[in-house]
Amino acid sequence: MEGTSTAVPFKNLHSREYQGHKKKVHSVAWNCTGTKLASGSVDQTARLWHIEPHGHGKVKDIELKGHTDSVDQLCWDPKHGDLIATASGDKTVRLWDARSGKCSMQTELSGENINITYKPDGTHIAVGNRDDELTILDVRKFKPMHKRKFSYEVNEIAWNMTGEMFFLTTGNGTVEVLAYPSLRPLDTLVAHTAGCYCIAIDPMGRYFAVGSADSLVSLWEISEMLCVRTFTKLEWPVRTISFNYTGDYIASASEDLFIDISNVHTGRTVHQIPCRAAMNSVEWNPKYNLLAYAGDDKNKYQADEGVFRIFGFESP
Repeated sequence: MEGTSTAVPFKNLHSREYQGHKKKVHSVAWNCTGTKLASGSVDQTARLWHIEPHGHGKVKDIELKGHTDSVDQLCWDPKHGDLIATASGDKTVRLWDARSGKCSMQTELSGENINITYKPDGTHIAVGNRDDELTILDVRKFKPMHKRKFSYEVNEIAWNMTGEMFFLTTGNGTVEVLAYPSLRPLDTLVAHTAGCYCIAIDPMGRYFAVGSADSLVSLWEISEMLCVRTFTKLEWPVRTISFNYTGDYIASASEDLFIDISNVHTGRTVHQIPCRAAMNSVEWNPKYNLLAYAGDDKNKYQADEGVFRIFGFESP
């Protein structure tokens, strides 16, 4: 079924650039109200930006300082617009208050953390590290509740919208589906012919999408665990994917020098955003058609630019 929203006039929309980080930006994420964007960087900081969806507004940013290695991923509390968790190569996970910019909680885990995601009800955080170990944190105590080491390469991780299922994308081209909270295996989906790198959950709860090293994005129906279509526009390994807030569009990016935006229901490309470098992170705003994106941009001296951009504004 087609989404209820009318077609978005993507070709009339523009991108704006945001500068502040000293090295490249690994991760961008919006808070639940769609008013703040966080960026995590190789420069060991995260920054929080107040974004006006329609106006130019003066952009203020706050720096979150404390990590001693790259901030590889970050995620906001899905129920609280001012709480954000960061995962770093320094082995710590930190919780911050976006109003003060202060770190309120932290915990040191056993390895270099590369993936982090909140359970949709905000009670638990899952963290994945370079050694294929998964840690589940109780957010209130900020202490590990479960730890599990896997015998295969684990990439991006996600809960479904109800929090009853937990997905792991693997280097074997599969998606492992676990029951939650037992972490009992429910299903192994043979999704791709090469490693699966990233996963996104449709905000309407109908689908999830998987991006792979085989350059394809596959769309799966959650109720049947069946692949309903694939998106084939990219030619390089898919590094990052995101659904828009209505669930009608999916953005995907790679080392191709464009971000593809496709219609979820037809599989057709509706727009491509040109970019100057391989992308690390694309993320749609939860309330507006604004897409944040960050990559390996370099300046003319081949130094990291430390910028990210947001596409979707009516004027440049």
